[in-house]
Amino acid sequence: MKLKRYFFLFVLLSSTGIYSQINLSQKASISVVTCGPGSELYSSFGHSAFRVYDPINKIDKIYNYGTFNFNAPNFYLNFAKGKLTYQLSTSRFGYFLQVYKYENRWVKTQELDLNQEEIQATFIFLENNAKPQNRDYQYDFFYDNCSTKIEDVITTVLKDKVSFNDSHIKTNKSHRDLIADYTKNQKWGKFGIDLALGSVIDKKATKDDYKFLPDFIFYGFENATIKNNGEIKPLVKKTTTVLNAQKLNPIKPLAFLTTPFTIILIISLLIAFITFKNFKNKKRAKWLDFILFFLTGIIGLVVLLLWFATDHTATYKNLNFLWAFAPNLIVAFYLLKCKLPQWTFYYFILLIILIFIMIVIWVLKIQVFNNALLPLLIVLVTRYYLLLKFAIDKA
Repeated sequence: MKLKRYFFLFVLLSSTGIYSQINLSQKASISVVTCGPGSELYSSFGHSAFRVYDPINKIDKIYNYGTFNFNAPNFYLNFAKGKLTYQLSTSRFGYFLQVYKYENRWVKTQELDLNQEEIQATFIFLENNAKPQNRDYQYDFFYDNCSTKIEDVITTVLKDKVSFNDSHIKTNKSHRDLIADYTKNQKWGKFGIDLALGSVIDKKATKDDYKFLPDFIFYGFENATIKNNGEIKPLVKKTTTVLNAQKLNPIKPLAFLTTPFTIILIISLLIAFITFKNFKNKKRAKWLDFILFFLTGIIGLVVLLLWFATDHTATYKNLNFLWAFAPNLIVAFYLLKCKLPQWTFYYFILLIILIFIMIVIWVLKIQVFNNALLPLLIVLVTRYYLLLKFAIDKA
């Protein structure tokens, strides 16, 4: 895995940097490059880039807005805070293809039907944007990424000559729905996304919002038009499949045993069994209560930090805090005592109410939670009810 990652970074960061502002030949072309999804979570959504090809000047160059530098100062801290800086890098097209061949991902190019002046203008824009002083930009997964940059560049250079329409978008999905379409085989990744991202991504996405996905940029360009000398024609002259992905092995039959739903279900059944024994014996497993409250408190604290302490736009209004209640982190230590404090009676009632509020929010689709949480929510309510019974004599 490390070798794969290093190879990927080496190729994409291998900026040739040897091209000055030259005049491209009549045989030069500009293409939009779309790459298929990969097997890792970070590559599940595909990728977009530009290709400049000029056989006369021996140029075959990729302009890639999807590069980041692990060695940048405070990289991991800035990533956590939502201040991740991406950059436009360049590499030879042949090197670029080797990466996607290695990762078994398809690659398609769409040659744009541009005249010589438009090709030169796009080339100059990309070359200027790739300079060290210009190449960095503030990344946003939904609104400013490698995919959205493609249309932005073309509209910046060609202005009102080019026209995009949304006829290829036939659905009315939320951002969370769109993410789910691309993470069907990334169960744990999808679980983490649903846990970290808030209700803001459950609003219906506008047609423009779909552009964060390379597939929709691809189809957007297929339907786009350009106006030259009073003539309106398709923006894409030719679409070519440069690289085909080999058919992958089918998913293993027992893969469901390691999904979040299965793992959480097994843990929940174990907790339910211990809770039943506690009900029957009228004894409380203090260690279990401590672990449950401590872990839900930690998760809740992370959820609130992502909401209030970072610049991540997608972690805003995350209602997962209703079941992962941050104060549980402190209450956990009180649950190690044999006798519960009197105030815990009201606290347990609050926790049960919060979970029922969460279920209502889920049903109304104000925020859609991950299905793997269902068995956990049931067992949490059951456990809170047991604790309520133990605390009731102190109320």
